[in-house]
Amino acid sequence: MDGHEVVHVAVATPDIPEPDIIAKVATIINKDPYQARLLLSGGLPRLIAHYSSFQEAESTARNLTDLGLMAFVCRNSELRKPSKIFTALTIEFSEGEAVFRDKGGQAKRIAYGDVFLILKGILQTTTEKETTVTRREINWGVTLLTGGIPIYRNVKEKISDATVQEEPLVRLYNRESAEPIVQISQHSMSYSFLGAQIAPSSLANFNTVAAKLQELFPQAIFDDRLMKSSPSPRGLNDLELNCKLLYLYYKTKSGLS
Repeated sequence: MDGHEVVHVAVATPDIPEPDIIAKVATIINKDPYQARLLLSGGLPRLIAHYSSFQEAESTARNLTDLGLMAFVCRNSELRKPSKIFTALTIEFSEGEAVFRDKGGQAKRIAYGDVFLILKGILQTTTEKETTVTRREINWGVTLLTGGIPIYRNVKEKISDATVQEEPLVRLYNRESAEPIVQISQHSMSYSFLGAQIAPSSLANFNTVAAKLQELFPQAIFDDRLMKSSPSPRGLNDLELNCKLLYLYYKTKSGLS
């Protein structure tokens, strides 16, 4: 029994399938072809069907796989579980492993062969700011009492403004868990460990570190599609969901249990 937990079916397609495939997908997931086409667009893994039992979800995933699509099943609790993020402040590179240290001094040692996936993306956070402005308007009641001589009063008005801030990050994953083992973000690092390679720009330093990680973990899959994600008011939640779906996609593709 799955209780009341929702079980999702996700599909990843690099290109929008042919119309006949879309029509078959629409029939399988009980949507019209237009809705199915939208769900299969975007290039990233997408949740396209939702069930109350694991068996129903697996059946749908098998039918989609038979069409040549990359489909997989995931529980809602797995996708929505908050990630415990270890954010690195500095890195030490030694023979056979890299040592990541956070701002509290805690260390994580990762062998160069132990990273399964490297995701590079953008964290988007929305900040809402409320300001109070004062404007003048005619006080019509007093103006009428003065025989039409305009009398003004000050009126305070609150205005809300939302700004979206972007920060690139890299997350490293092993083969055992959809939780990242280490996260590196542009503004959370001290780049002094780069030595002679250090640049005046933190973005340039971040990109240098990202490229170095690809070199140090050559067996890892690298995916930077989340660098192209469109802004969303949900920000972190969207990033977490997309990261987990990409991890599950590559895990399924690699045949890992």
